[in-house]
Amino acid sequence: MTEVLRSVAAAANDVPEPVIIGVGAALGLLLVITFVVKNLLYICRPNEILIFSGRRQTTPDGRQVGFRVVFGGRGVRVPVVESVVRMDVSNISVNMQVTGAYSDGGIPLSVSAVANVKISTDTRFVGNAIERFLGVNRNEIGRVAKETLEGHLRGVLATMTPEEVNEDRLKFAKHLKDSANPDLEKLGLGLDTLKIQHVADDRQYLESLGRKRIAEILRSAEVSESDAVRAAEEAEAAARARGQVAVTEAQTAVQRKQNELRQIRAELDGAARAEEETALAAGPQARAEAERELQQMRGELEQLRLEADVTIPAEIERQVRELHAAGQAAPIAADGEAMAAALAEVANAWRDSGGKALDMFVLQNLDPIFAEVARAAKRLKVGEVSLVDSGDGQTISGYAAAYPATVARLLDEVTRTLGIDIAQVIGGGASSGDGHAVARPGLPVAAGSTTLPPGHPGSPA
Repeated sequence: MTEVLRSVAAAANDVPEPVIIGVGAALGLLLVITFVVKNLLYICRPNEILIFSGRRQTTPDGRQVGFRVVFGGRGVRVPVVESVVRMDVSNISVNMQVTGAYSDGGIPLSVSAVANVKISTDTRFVGNAIERFLGVNRNEIGRVAKETLEGHLRGVLATMTPEEVNEDRLKFAKHLKDSANPDLEKLGLGLDTLKIQHVADDRQYLESLGRKRIAEILRSAEVSESDAVRAAEEAEAAARARGQVAVTEAQTAVQRKQNELRQIRAELDGAARAEEETALAAGPQARAEAERELQQMRGELEQLRLEADVTIPAEIERQVRELHAAGQAAPIAADGEAMAAALAEVANAWRDSGGKALDMFVLQNLDPIFAEVARAAKRLKVGEVSLVDSGDGQTISGYAAAYPATVARLLDEVTRTLGIDIAQVIGGGASSGDGHAVARPGLPVAAGSTTLPPGHPGSPA
């Protein structure tokens, strides 16, 4: 600790003197403010009031008083001229016990009640409480309130009958509160609640009333019970009678329904027998009709079977043959139409050529004609030839010229067959009247040419 004080002193020695003065002044001001707040500011709790005395104040009703009251919150006391006193405004319970208080009718009653009073916080009456009970013990305040309430309790009992006090305690408490409030307000007190706990009398008047009431109730109960028993018996008898009537009516209704049922059964039996006889009579006819319909259906089925087995396959086969014939005839017809068109074109070309069409055809097919002629000559096979020369040397040359002669003869056969002189056509000449070709300029005439058939262009008429 000593070392700490030394450290603080050493640190203080290092601080400049103006700073130390400022810190000291601030601490002093803080202490003064704390003292002022602690001694001059008063906080009022919810269950109390603060009375600031010492200065004259004007109340809301215009009176001049020497105090002011703070209800909750806080207040600041003016130093020297004001003093502050706290006054508790919490609840004070007051138990009251009144005996021998005469009610209306001269019957003495004993009443026990409890009341809850407190110092009034109403600004109109709080001054009365301050003037009368400031600094007074709470028990003394309770005693004053009790005596005040008991006096008013006796006064209220004198205006009410024992029956009213006992039967309508809320009314009794209300009358008591209304009677005591003006005096309590003058005292600065407020009555929160007032409850009547017990009402009794020494002469057992209320008990007699109770016995009388009990007797009346018992008598009324007995009468009510007998009336109820009688009403129950009457109701039972009436119910029994209604039940018998209902049973009779039900039996009658059952008998009526049974009769209706017998009638309905008889009608149904008659109708059933009539239907049975009708059915029996209609049986053979129905069987014949059914047999006829069956035969008709069988005929229809047989016809359908024949159509399915014979007619339809035959029709299908016919249609197939027609389609097949049409398919086979289609190419023939198309070839015929094409041949006719080709022949028409050939005829037109023949006519347009002025009789030279056949010559042109031969010239166009000259190579195939010579090819066929050469093949025909080749088919001549000579196995062995014996040549006998007469000495003039013509035999061998004559044999060598046999092949061209064969070809020439074949061409003559072609000329006789076609009616066209191939040599003349090749040489470009015309046929003469004796069948020999007439030479044309620039074309040689082949030897061994034959005459053209009559009617051929270039042949004699």
